[in-house]
Amino acid sequence: MAAEPMERGATPGAETAGDPRRFLRSGRLETMPRRWRDKVAVTRYLAVQALPTLLEPVTERELTDRLRELSYDPAGVRRAMVDHGLVQRTRDGAEYWRTERTEYDA
Repeated sequence: MAAEPMERGATPGAETAGDPRRFLRSGRLETMPRRWRDKVAVTRYLAVQALPTLLEPVTERELTDRLRELSYDPAGVRRAMVDHGLVQRTRDGAEYWRTERTEYDA
């Protein structure tokens, strides 16, 4: 069975249907996918990319800057990571850290 053709501008190596990188264009997420399972997969993937070290705290600004490299909506992705329980934050939102190991960890 032949692999599905890659969409124009897609990240190389992201040909498989379950790979969240298929939603990235030139390495960045333009819009969050509509399907719930795709949203979860993309959020899990981006959490590992932005916060590669589990439990390492970073400031809100640092996380937003990292996510800006990965998405056109860094605040939306940050909220999604918190909503999905991948990332915790201090009560005042000053620091964030990843709390969950995912299938995208090395």
